[in-house]
Amino acid sequence: MDHRQLMARPFYTLFFLLLLPIIFLRMLWRSRLAPAYRKRWLERLGIFASRPKPEGLWMHSVSVGETIAIAPLVKRIQHRYPDLPITITTTTPTGSDQVEAQFGDSVFHVYAPYDIPGFLGNFLRRIQPKMCIIMETELWPNTVAQCAGNGIPVLVANARLSERSAKGYGKFSALTAPMLKELSLVAVQNKVDGDRFCALGLPKDRLQVTGSIKFDLQIPADLIERAVKMRANWGATARPVVIAASTHEGEDQLVLQAFSKLQQNVKNPLLVLVPRHPERFDKVAEMCTSSQFTLARRSRDEAVDENTQILLGDTMGELLLFYGVSDAAFVGGSLVSVGGHNPLEPAALNVPIFTGPHYFNFQDIVDQLAAVGGAALVSTPSELAEGWCRVLQQTSVRDAMQAAAAEIVIRNRGSLDRLEQLVVAQWLLLSGNN
Repeated sequence: MDHRQLMARPFYTLFFLLLLPIIFLRMLWRSRLAPAYRKRWLERLGIFASRPKPEGLWMHSVSVGETIAIAPLVKRIQHRYPDLPITITTTTPTGSDQVEAQFGDSVFHVYAPYDIPGFLGNFLRRIQPKMCIIMETELWPNTVAQCAGNGIPVLVANARLSERSAKGYGKFSALTAPMLKELSLVAVQNKVDGDRFCALGLPKDRLQVTGSIKFDLQIPADLIERAVKMRANWGATARPVVIAASTHEGEDQLVLQAFSKLQQNVKNPLLVLVPRHPERFDKVAEMCTSSQFTLARRSRDEAVDENTQILLGDTMGELLLFYGVSDAAFVGGSLVSVGGHNPLEPAALNVPIFTGPHYFNFQDIVDQLAAVGGAALVSTPSELAEGWCRVLQQTSVRDAMQAAAAEIVIRNRGSLDRLEQLVVAQWLLLSGNN
């Protein structure tokens, strides 16, 4: 390791420490609209009273999407090893809520500590994990180094690395390359992302291409029945319903413009609008009413009738249900440069998919869907309105999109099995059972 690499992590740690006051102030600011951000702060310093049994598995998922994706793997491991202590960490309150919803008290949960050696030391002394699994690409230099220093293998599961992220990591190669060399295994979603990891310094013998476990999404058995009942309660059995899911700042207004244009060509459509972040719910509600739309809020259990134009999905954990009641979907975070969200949820429910041009977080998945006509790309409100209009008015278009998306989902299933095999193999190796 050269001098530049030796100095990179200490400088990074010092810089992180200097940023901490700004990070705390930002959390305090966010807590004005989302009070959960000012709770359980000590956990972010690695300090908490209760502790799990030692020699367990530590799994880290950043927020809601990663927690939902990793849930089937966790449940399989729990079934295989019912006495194994599992700790799941997240970084956001919504992720924390999702852990509670998915697992209850069957796992130990705290927020992940900030990437400072002292905080990580507190955390690891309390958890004493035998192995760490990190979902997707939530890689932190000190976290990986502390695990390596304590003999804790780190496996990155369902890993992805967009071209944009790879360029960002590449700018800090003195920090990135040593970190990647300390990883035990990276189970990557596709070969292109795998090549990016290796180009940044990951040894090739520690790379496995397993595919995306998000293709293995299982729809709850009762969800379709609940969706049919919800739609009937709205009096919308024959009324067209479109959804704009996981929208971000700057995107909601574009969706409202698209919906206004849709109203000119389709009789009495209903829009289900689901902002990504809870702290934006009130702001988006005000935006809808100020634009003269008739609004009902799901959180207040307000009735949806034939005069309701927009249902604001301002609750957590109901996105799949909202997809289930819809005839066409727009997947947000893609008309603005956020990188998009998971298009496989509407695909699994046979809902035609539209996404904006900024989908780099799901590049391979969207490219596969778009290549066969299972998803359509739109760049403007007019294009989104036209796309929604086509699938609502032309059965052949809707059927073709549904069939194409289903083909891609079926073709790519099996990633969860492959990932489970890798995790179990690593665990058996640690346990001395070959």
